[in-house]
Amino acid sequence: MDDDPRINLPAIRHELELDADGAAGVVPTLISSSGPAARFAWEEFIYGRLRNPHTRRNYRHAVARFLAWCDGRSVALAQIAPRDVGQYLDSLEFAPATKKLHLAALRHFFDQLVNRHVIILNPAATVRGERLQIVEGRTPEISVKQARNLLGSIDTSHVVGLRDRAIIGILIYTAARVGAVAQLRRTDYYDTGDQHCLRFTEKGTKSREIPVRHDLRGFIAAYLQAGGLEYSDKSTSLFRTTVRRTKQLTHNAMTPGDMTRMVKRRMRDARLPTRLSPHSFRVATITDLLSQGVPLEDVQLLAGHADPRTTRLYDRRNQQVTRNIVERISI
Repeated sequence: MDDDPRINLPAIRHELELDADGAAGVVPTLISSSGPAARFAWEEFIYGRLRNPHTRRNYRHAVARFLAWCDGRSVALAQIAPRDVGQYLDSLEFAPATKKLHLAALRHFFDQLVNRHVIILNPAATVRGERLQIVEGRTPEISVKQARNLLGSIDTSHVVGLRDRAIIGILIYTAARVGAVAQLRRTDYYDTGDQHCLRFTEKGTKSREIPVRHDLRGFIAAYLQAGGLEYSDKSTSLFRTTVRRTKQLTHNAMTPGDMTRMVKRRMRDARLPTRLSPHSFRVATITDLLSQGVPLEDVQLLAGHADPRTTRLYDRRNQQVTRNIVERISI
């Protein structure tokens, strides 16, 4: 038996099925070879219990990877023990946070197998994860000056530039995640009578309404007018792709990946650090508001965080103090 803790996933046998969205899913060999009860528990866990598509993708990958690891060592589904789970986690060359995600996925999955009487005990239940204490998030912050330079560097003489400025403006002035911006439909931008608003669908299908400030309203209006979208079908996507370099909009929605690549490209053109990302705007906005004395509870509401401790992870004020101290070292 190979003693190398790493596995070659393509070499592990699996069956393919199609998800509801048409994407190929993986039915691990240990599941398909363990009978209909195991197959039922797998499908119930992936498609019934996991309603968030991001969680479903991450948990399915984590569980399938572990089962492939066990299959490569000829460990049957019913024979998996806490030792196997612990050794597998030790073999992963991932950050502690990623290992905790994998362990959480395994615990939930094996709970499902126990409930469906496929196995007797949950082998991941007693396995302890690595201790992880996050004081500050790792997402790099874009400064106010850099953000202003980025907006000013965009050529807005055509619809693509107007579209990109509107997207970046929304990321800055609403602190929304890029995934939520990509989901915006034409109907999600509307006039309430005294102000314009954007309705975002965030993690866990939470819906949030955020007022649109005057300059952002101008960005969006200019884009809609140039793209002929002012009176478009309300069910269509707010931000659309283009036909290569023709600067002509299509009817296809921009994906989060499309928007991330666009932001990266705009940052590169503006000579900004390559480590910055769309999430950097969220960090900058939260830090800026907290620096102005805006109450944490209000900033938490804008960011859509359920826990104020999550909002504090985006606060870079303490990091700036640390840099000032470092600069004062006289050695």
